[in-house]
Amino acid sequence: MRSKGYVTMLDPFQQIYGKRMGGLLFIPALMGEMFWAAAIFSALGATISVIIDININISVIVSALIATMYTLVGGLYSVAYTDVVQLFCIFLGLWISVPFAMSHPAVTDIGFTAVHQVHQAPWLGSINSLDIYTWLDNFLLLTLGGIPWQAYFQRVLSSSSATYAQVLSFLAAFGCLVMALPAILIGAIGASTAWNQTEYGVPDPMTKKEADMILPIVLQYLCPVYISFFGLGAVSAAVMSSADSSILSASSMFARNIYQLSFRQNASDREIVWVMRITVFLFGASATAMALLASSVYGLWYLSSDLVYIIIFPQLLCVLFIKGTNTYGAIAGYLFGLVLRITGGEPYLYLQPLIYYPGCYPDENNIYIQRFPFKTLAMLTSFFTNIIVSYIAKYLFESGTLPPKLDFLDAVVARYSREHMDKATLVKSDNIVLNELAPVNPRHSLTLTSTFTNKEAFNYVDSSPELSNTEDN
Repeated sequence: MRSKGYVTMLDPFQQIYGKRMGGLLFIPALMGEMFWAAAIFSALGATISVIIDININISVIVSALIATMYTLVGGLYSVAYTDVVQLFCIFLGLWISVPFAMSHPAVTDIGFTAVHQVHQAPWLGSINSLDIYTWLDNFLLLTLGGIPWQAYFQRVLSSSSATYAQVLSFLAAFGCLVMALPAILIGAIGASTAWNQTEYGVPDPMTKKEADMILPIVLQYLCPVYISFFGLGAVSAAVMSSADSSILSASSMFARNIYQLSFRQNASDREIVWVMRITVFLFGASATAMALLASSVYGLWYLSSDLVYIIIFPQLLCVLFIKGTNTYGAIAGYLFGLVLRITGGEPYLYLQPLIYYPGCYPDENNIYIQRFPFKTLAMLTSFFTNIIVSYIAKYLFESGTLPPKLDFLDAVVARYSREHMDKATLVKSDNIVLNELAPVNPRHSLTLTSTFTNKEAFNYVDSSPELSNTEDN
């Protein structure tokens, strides 16, 4: 994608599938970015309220304002440079707190509690054989579903070269492992602590259902005050680092793929910048409002991140690597994936499933939990539906089974006939270099198949982004 000069993650979709499909795919991408920003703003408010006696709403609003304002002023440059400082703060703040927490007298050796029950069950845990498929489903969701996010691609596509983008991606993967270690250690420390020997008292965080707040609890009760403030700075830096990227990602996709490519193709750079600034403010305010008002913001993010995995990931595979897919297949894959995910239910939103897969069981709220890897099933269904429907539509139009006038999305007949005509007529344009054009062989047959089955057009549209950009203009 970097070597082809794309600006956002949605560019290849709009180039191959058209503006309508780009707009449809913008919806789950936007939901994922917005709910993620709202979820981490909410988490930050809860963290600050544990360490400092301050109102949650005030902490969320102040943090969101800071992140939104420097993103508003500096765009990607401010996000990139502040990320460097924030990553340093995260690394330093969390690693400093680990030895202090580990040396607290109430903490048992975490190596011993990993496999022995002391204050609670061994923190290393185990995987129930019945839950293996659920773990695999979530593993694939986190790994493959973590790829098609604009927050990642805005770094990749702004790199100086494709090689540099690849190197950065591998270094980032190694960095993620390093940055995850202190969080794992702090969780192990929390599971190895006799909380009745600390100011936290009884019952322990697990019993009080505060296990998800174990990081700020460890910082507050097992570390000196000045160290806990270092840790709080690390958490705040992590939140703002993620939030500014998500807000900028959502605004850049809107400004580029919705506003410019769909409505204002001739918009100037200055106009686009102002659209981005306005949407940065609006999306930042929306994420803050959701963090303050929506009680189920985590459930909304889980559902939207599932949609990124189930809808956008297979579409991205098809648009980049599967030749011949078109808008009809993309829409069918989109709808099939969406329906299968929604009908699978979502416990965090108290959404009962409509399809009960093998192994499902009710939880304490009588909401059925799926053990079957239905998310991966939905993703694969979306992927293969895109391919099958695309080739069926292509065959029906090119064979003459369906008349050209039924190609209402201009995805097969009209698309390729227009490209074929453009190659013959755009030679007269001043901004086209002759040696960039593919050779056009005259066709004397008037049959539908020979007219619209233009292999050169297929090859050319895949290999020449210059002509695609010219056609868009």
